[in-house]
Amino acid sequence: MILSFQNVNKGFGQGAARSEVLNNINLEVQEGEFVAILGFSGTGKSTLMNLIAGLEMPDSGTVSFKGTAITGPGPERGLIFQSYSLMPWLTVGGNVGLAVDAVFPKLSKADRQAKIDHYVGMVGLRHAISRRPAELSGGMRQRVAVARALAMNPEMLLLDEPLSALDALTRANLADEILDIWEQDKKTCIMITNDVDEAILLADRIIPLNPDGTLGDPFVVTLPRPRDRMEMNHDATFKALRARVTGYLMDVGIAAKVEETRSLPDVTPIHGVPAAVAEAQKGMIEERFLDFSQLHKVYPTPKGPLTVVEDFNLKINRGEFISLIGHSGCGKSTVLTMAAGLNPISKGAIKLDGRHVEGADPERAVVFQSPNLFPWLTAKENVAIGVDKVYPRASQAERQDVVEYYLERVGLADSMDKGAASLSNGMKQRVGIARAFALSPKLLLLDEPFGMLDSLTRWELQEVLMEVWSRTKVTAICVTHDVDEAILLADRVVMMTNGPQATIGKITEVDLPRPRTRKALLEHPEYYAYRQEVLDFLEEYEHGNQSKKAAAPTPTPKAVAAE
Repeated sequence: MILSFQNVNKGFGQGAARSEVLNNINLEVQEGEFVAILGFSGTGKSTLMNLIAGLEMPDSGTVSFKGTAITGPGPERGLIFQSYSLMPWLTVGGNVGLAVDAVFPKLSKADRQAKIDHYVGMVGLRHAISRRPAELSGGMRQRVAVARALAMNPEMLLLDEPLSALDALTRANLADEILDIWEQDKKTCIMITNDVDEAILLADRIIPLNPDGTLGDPFVVTLPRPRDRMEMNHDATFKALRARVTGYLMDVGIAAKVEETRSLPDVTPIHGVPAAVAEAQKGMIEERFLDFSQLHKVYPTPKGPLTVVEDFNLKINRGEFISLIGHSGCGKSTVLTMAAGLNPISKGAIKLDGRHVEGADPERAVVFQSPNLFPWLTAKENVAIGVDKVYPRASQAERQDVVEYYLERVGLADSMDKGAASLSNGMKQRVGIARAFALSPKLLLLDEPFGMLDSLTRWELQEVLMEVWSRTKVTAICVTHDVDEAILLADRVVMMTNGPQATIGKITEVDLPRPRTRKALLEHPEYYAYRQEVLDFLEEYEHGNQSKKAAAPTPTPKAVAAE
């Protein structure tokens, strides 16, 4: 045994303002073991890691390393933070050299350089050893942080959400590299994460940290090593463990928080879509409600016109939910902003309910990755801005009912009067969702609405979104890079080829029962077949394959044509 927690408690603040964060933590970690601590934001994961690193001390109980109580930081425990914390004036080699000098101060110049070269090479950055952090991508900077920690030759590696600030593809690649590095010398490793797949891929044991600051029973990962990310999608043991861990987290962290105390008033918004009475919607087109026809987007550049999106053709029926997925830079958000009327169309047309889309209009509501709230207004006031404009014939009381109904639906019944500046990121995005639905739009456009949130908060808001959408059945398009999110939300998953000249490469119809929950989908026999279809497509385009390889959507047993 290399690490031990014995009856550890930790809290912050005094008197009535005190908050107990960790409660009666008992944990033993064996030498060479890879342990993942998994939990929601705010459950005390980083506090737990700081106790191991010696950056904080417990209020009661003992944290011991090799039988000796931890009283402060030490080189035997190498910590990698969520943020890179690099010295901007030093090169990659210089940043790693700091760690080498701290632990091996008497090395000769040649031996010092050999150590730096070795650890920089381990994280695949030999080509960038002379670059400074400002010249590196986020993923490369985090690789430098990993190399710096490894260069201290610690007995235990502590990873505090090291991948959470990265995009999905960079995150997956760096997780694979961390796994490769760990398998080389089997250092004891403890990783804080909120990503279930990441935990299963990397760890020997997954230990949930509950919202009340206690540890749940560990999940032992029996998958043989080395583990392949793509192959796990076919592995029955992986699927069963994924369902168990997901089910546990959703049971302890995502309970039904919304109480039904308000009903929606029967008032009609200015663009003619009743807020509560579906009967009045009969005049709308049912088929081809939203029609993208030979859509192009071309930007002028010093080297000539650049075609970002080319021949994008898609017909969407009223009430359909579409997920739009593809690698970064493939034009997903460009298509969405053209549909919103925020980005002019270069060629082709977009028609909504039989009329051309021209300019922004509240009949097309957008939820962005960042919620863009007015920080000096309350949650209620932020939602009311749009409602007041869209429902001019409603009374003040009726408009207030619309605002409060949707804020309650997204779980903010107790926070309506809080200032936006005081809300968490997840709560701000709830306000953004409520604001969009409160406009009673004909079309809801979601541009990676949960992309800035940790994965467990994302799950929670996906459930909120589906619950509210199931009541309104508003036609919706969601841009996402998350395969599970795309399948969970959509009637069809539309996959885009890489840009420039990006277009639709494949469309998969998701024939899974609604209403959907993540727990139920993970147990559905067809779910992983859909997941594999999308993963296969993304893997094909991962290394920069161009759109010309897929001039038309590819038919598959579960795919439908774009027309």
